[in-house]
Amino acid sequence: MPSYSYKAFDSEGSVQSGFINAESERLARKEIKSLNLIPHKLKEIKSQTTKRYKIKNKDLVLATRQIGTLLEAAAQIDEALKMTAEQVKNKDLKNILFNLRDEIIQGKRLGNAMEAYPQVFDNTYVSLIKAGDTSGRLVEMFKSLSDYLEESLSINQKVRTALTYPFILFSFSIVVVISLLTFVMPQVVNQFVKSGVDLPLLTSILMNISSNMIYIIPSIILILGVSFFYYKRLLSTDKAINIHRIFLKIPIFGGFLLKSETERFSSTMYLLMSSGIVLDDALKETSDVLNNAYLKDRLNKIIKSVKEGSDFSRALTREQIFPDIFNQLISSGYRSGNLTPMFKKASNFMKSEIETTRSTVLSLIEPLIIIVMGGFILLIVMAILIPIMQMNTLILN
Repeated sequence: MPSYSYKAFDSEGSVQSGFINAESERLARKEIKSLNLIPHKLKEIKSQTTKRYKIKNKDLVLATRQIGTLLEAAAQIDEALKMTAEQVKNKDLKNILFNLRDEIIQGKRLGNAMEAYPQVFDNTYVSLIKAGDTSGRLVEMFKSLSDYLEESLSINQKVRTALTYPFILFSFSIVVVISLLTFVMPQVVNQFVKSGVDLPLLTSILMNISSNMIYIIPSIILILGVSFFYYKRLLSTDKAINIHRIFLKIPIFGGFLLKSETERFSSTMYLLMSSGIVLDDALKETSDVLNNAYLKDRLNKIIKSVKEGSDFSRALTREQIFPDIFNQLISSGYRSGNLTPMFKKASNFMKSEIETTRSTVLSLIEPLIIIVMGGFILLIVMAILIPIMQMNTLILN
């Protein structure tokens, strides 16, 4: 059924905007009039499902929290969507919320309406809304979802911080070294070249690097660009599994990624199972949450084993994809019949591990980068001082 965006006037003359589904433009105008609105502008939306929406996770978290709060205050779901849409600043999210409201007014279930926007509402989000709508716990589900999204956003920010800070420090150090090689060193060393002094091997090597910097930097950028493009292409093939497996084996960095993925897995499993979704379906939904292709592939094997009747804890331990302490916690919860709360405990434990690892990584990488960059600067200083010492020796002789 075609979708239309509209602008219309209400009884007070104010402009109202939103979306509506109808078989034709004439029926769309009729539907708008049934809402006690006077149609002003009507436009059919083309290729709605292929549109790319620019919505930040923070905006989605705030909208989810506000909808839950309004529902808790006894507002109807269509009213909650309308009031939230009016407060949202992101234009794409505003339009989507208005569209969802129109779908609900026409009798569609909220979870089914959200399926039209997979870029905004992932499978986990939609599954939880469907479960809450069916069980009559939609208020609780929106509150749980907002808590889950906020925690996920916090974890992602910590991961980015742990990776971004060393990158910025390293990049700044590279700029300093390049500046010394390009501007400072040639000015000093050229004075010795004019004096006819033979340059030491270290000075000659660095001077050659300095004189060819105009070619070296573009070459490095080109190599990095081609490597990144090739990496992106590999991610769309089966080789992505092996690449992501290698990532997990990188010292410190790999462990940090594994803990982050484990926390995401456990927190999502807790949210799904606490909403009444059975283990098999929860595992299937959670596999889409993982970013690492290797972990996702191994988890799919666990899901297959569980569906074939295998014991979940044994299948989890056999694959050995998550940390041992996590496997022990989940196995203990599974055998005692307390699997759902154990996922929550595992999530909290992994959060503390992520914070500890993040602090450790930052405390190690910062001095390491300083030492490495200090070594490069020392070489440049030595390349300048050695000719000076040689010239002083010649003068004294």
